[in-house]
Amino acid sequence: MNIDEIIRNSLLENKFIYGVFTTPRNKGENPYKKIVARPLIMKSGNIIQFEKLTDTKAFHNNLNFEDALREILELIKNEYKNINIFTLDADYQLLISKKGSIKVIEKEPTKELNIENHNKKKQYIINENEPCEFLTLLGVMNQKGQVYAKKYDKFKQINKFLEIVDDSLKDIKINDDFMIIDFGCGKAYLTFALYYYFNEIKKVNVKIIGLDLKDDVINFCNETAEMLKFNNLKFQYGDIKNFNYKSKIDMIVTLHACDNATDAALVKAIKWNTDIILSVPCCQHEFYDKIDNKSLEPMLKHGLIRERISSLVTDSLRGLFLETKGYKVQLLEFISLEHTPKNILIRAIKINKDKDKALKQYDEFKKIWNLQDIFIEEYYNSLK
Repeated sequence: MNIDEIIRNSLLENKFIYGVFTTPRNKGENPYKKIVARPLIMKSGNIIQFEKLTDTKAFHNNLNFEDALREILELIKNEYKNINIFTLDADYQLLISKKGSIKVIEKEPTKELNIENHNKKKQYIINENEPCEFLTLLGVMNQKGQVYAKKYDKFKQINKFLEIVDDSLKDIKINDDFMIIDFGCGKAYLTFALYYYFNEIKKVNVKIIGLDLKDDVINFCNETAEMLKFNNLKFQYGDIKNFNYKSKIDMIVTLHACDNATDAALVKAIKWNTDIILSVPCCQHEFYDKIDNKSLEPMLKHGLIRERISSLVTDSLRGLFLETKGYKVQLLEFISLEHTPKNILIRAIKINKDKDKALKQYDEFKKIWNLQDIFIEEYYNSLK
């Protein structure tokens, strides 16, 4: 049996385990020092994935079996000198001479077929195909629990947020009447998800207030909460700066509060000695005209780069400021960058950590960027 028949039969009979191609014949024209071909299960069907490796990067190409056969034979006959093919029937080592002749060394099979399934569904906190009333009312899924295609990104965002919340509560004791404030709740997908998570999954009777500046949004959310019988979930009109609450607040959530509204929410949370802060900033403009670092002028002279750097500097400074107030801070990816560049979530947990180191880092960081008259500082100092 020649090599063409070996490859074709192993593919058609699902006996192909994987192939490894090394030592390019023409290194000057072929950038890939190694290629690995392996079968995968995808939504579109079974395919062969080619992983092409350079010194620093890996590229992937998925082909159906017919196209994969042609690609493998091309790699054998024209591209590589040393090739190993592993099938259920045998291991094959292929040695290619300078003149192009192929020597096939057949050995007993040493590998087992274990096709990776890339079609496996992720297990979420709120699972797909399991009816969830609040998601139905908010138009994310139908009554059978099937997520609408146009809402699938929102469904994943809700679950990602709940995963972060769940992880944030690992070392915190949760009692009934756990109090949460959601600043700028909007249509409140995540606010409803929070209430559902605590009351239905964790079996804790939390209280949540959602705050927004749109009357129609507040009315819709209150009506929805009543329909769901989420009795301790309330929505009210108001902004962050003017909102006050007399009792203990355990968690503050602020998602996509624009520009300095994020800083105002963080300061309020600090002043209230809130245990958990989850904030996704939006539209950071404060430092665009303030950052100044002569060494980085070749970057900062470009408006697009300056905008992105000033956004990252803003969130970094916010994190450091929270650390100076005794919080353990992490900056996490909230949503994949393919969906939105506003994907950083600031998570701060009150642990009363040593503040001296944080204060030093905070001051040094301001000097690096020549920052003065910072809103989060001024607003913090203005509140008693």
